[in-house]
Amino acid sequence: MSDSKLAVAPKMKLKFGPNSPYVRKVLILAIELGLEERIGRELVNLSPYEPDASVIAINPLGKIPAFVTDDGMPLFDSSVVCEYLSTLAGDTAWYPTAGNARWHALRCNALANGMLEAAQLVRLEQVRPEAFRYDKWVQAQTAKVLRGIAFLEGKLPAEADVGAIAVACALGWLDFRFGDLAWRESAPRLAAWFEVFGRRESFASTRHPGQK
Repeated sequence: MSDSKLAVAPKMKLKFGPNSPYVRKVLILAIELGLEERIGRELVNLSPYEPDASVIAINPLGKIPAFVTDDGMPLFDSSVVCEYLSTLAGDTAWYPTAGNARWHALRCNALANGMLEAAQLVRLEQVRPEAFRYDKWVQAQTAKVLRGIAFLEGKLPAEADVGAIAVACALGWLDFRFGDLAWRESAPRLAAWFEVFGRRESFASTRHPGQK
């Protein structure tokens, strides 16, 4: 076999977990940009109470995705990693460069991240011993998620940009962890948008384990 056909070990490294919507966002963009094979993946099992030392070595917050660039620079969080990949690929589609298209993409990305943060706080509260759960806190965080969905129903994400990826990952994670939320009932336009985006191979191939 010639040297040109020898396998080259990926230089970029990604600490990942299959249940993380933030990791999924990075993976989807990497696939869409044709960079997936250049990224080595290392599966980690995270707990909010037992941080992984190898993740902390990259991200002091102990969260994933924790990423190392081609030249060895640690990067976090998902928004930063995605922008790095976009820049690396010379992309101007997934990260629009100017005008309202750019600001709407970044706005959707920020909103999706915030919805996920609120939903994850609900999930953490729900796994506490029942005597220590604070229902008013759950209600307040759930309300953030529902307001985000209502906003997106009126201002749909674009067909394909980083905001669209972020929103799709957030909605996919809500389906995964909060199947009884029934968000589609109040957001039929957003549901139709999600149905179309969900047909992308990059989204279908990164489903959370056990998710249809």
